[in-house]
Amino acid sequence: MESDSFIAKPNDLILITGATGFIGRRVVRAVLDLGFKNIRCLSRPSSRLAGLNEVLEAKESDARVEVVSGNLLSTDDCSAVAKGAAVILHLAAGKGEKSFPDAFMNSVVTTRNLLDACIAQGTVRRFVNISSFAVYANHGNPKGRLLEESCPLEERPEMRGAYCFAKTEQDKLVMEYGERFKIPYVLIRPGYVFGPGAPGIHTRVGIGTFGIFLHLGGGNRLPATYVDNCADAIAMAGLTKGVDGEVFNVVDDDLPSSRKFLWLYKRKVKSFKSIFLPHALSYLLCSLWGWYADWSQGQLPSAYNRKMWRASWKRTRYSNAKLKSRTGWRPKISTKEALERHFESCRESVLNA
Repeated sequence: MESDSFIAKPNDLILITGATGFIGRRVVRAVLDLGFKNIRCLSRPSSRLAGLNEVLEAKESDARVEVVSGNLLSTDDCSAVAKGAAVILHLAAGKGEKSFPDAFMNSVVTTRNLLDACIAQGTVRRFVNISSFAVYANHGNPKGRLLEESCPLEERPEMRGAYCFAKTEQDKLVMEYGERFKIPYVLIRPGYVFGPGAPGIHTRVGIGTFGIFLHLGGGNRLPATYVDNCADAIAMAGLTKGVDGEVFNVVDDDLPSSRKFLWLYKRKVKSFKSIFLPHALSYLLCSLWGWYADWSQGQLPSAYNRKMWRASWKRTRYSNAKLKSRTGWRPKISTKEALERHFESCRESVLNA
C-alpha cells in the first residue's frame, strides 16, 4: 500500500506492547514490512528476547527499533513508553486464564494505565487493542450462524472464565475511553491463531479433560488464522486511514473443518484415540455440567456450560470480508501451507519431548 494510505508517516513512532510474544514479534516484522522505521517494542522484564532478536536480525532495514523493558502496571513505565508515540499496537495481555485477579490486572488495569498515558501525552493518533473471538456470545446473532463484527458480546463473561471476562472488560474500557476522551481506537479480534509455537490442537476441535480426547467440533469450520497472516492484519488494520472506531475480525480464507484439522493432526503429527460427540450430545453434556456446577455452588467448577458450548462448538460461519474491504488485507500464507507449517512444528515438538 502507498504511504498516504496510513495514518502515520514512516518516521513516526509506533509503540508495540507484547512485542516479544507469539504474535507480537511477527507484528514488529509486519510493521517494518510496511515501511515504518521508528518502532518501540515493550517487553516484560522476564520476557525472552530471542524470538524478537531473530526477527530483527533477519530484517535488512535502516529502521530504528528500540526494545524497552517495562511493566504496564506501573504508570511511570506507561508514561515513558507512550512518550511521542503516534500509534499504539497493544498486544500485551494477561496469561492467567484461570485466575480472575491476574487476568483483570494484566489485561484491564494495564490497558487503563496505557490509555491514561495516551491522554497525558496527547500525541497518539490511534490506540489499537488486540482483542479475541472470546468476547462474542455467539447467541442471538443478527445474521443467524454468521459470526461477524456486529454480533453481540457476552453479557456474563465471567461464566466463560477469566480470559473471556478480562478481554470483554478490556474492549469495553477502550470504547469508553474513545467516547469520553476522544481517543481514536480500533479493536482487532483474531480467531484461533495457529502456527509454530502455538498449542497443537485448540479446544474448538475438542477436549481431553476426561482421559480420552472428545472431538466436539465435527464439521464446524475453525475460525483460524495463521500467525503471520494475523500479524499482517494487525499492522494493516492498525495503521490504515479511515477506520477509527471500527472492529475487525481476523480469520483466513478456506477455513478447515474441525474434523479435517483433527484428521490431519493424527496423520502428520501423532495418532491417538478420540471419540466424536454429535452436537446434540455435546450440548447436553455442557448443559448438565453447568447445571451441576450451579446446583453444587461451585463444588464442580463451571468449566463447561451452554455459554461455552455456543462460543466453541455451535455450528457457525465466519467472514473476513470487512477486514479485506476496509484495509486491503489478504492472507499471504495459504491455509494449506499454514497447516503444513503448523503440523511440522508440532511433529518436531513431539519428537523432542
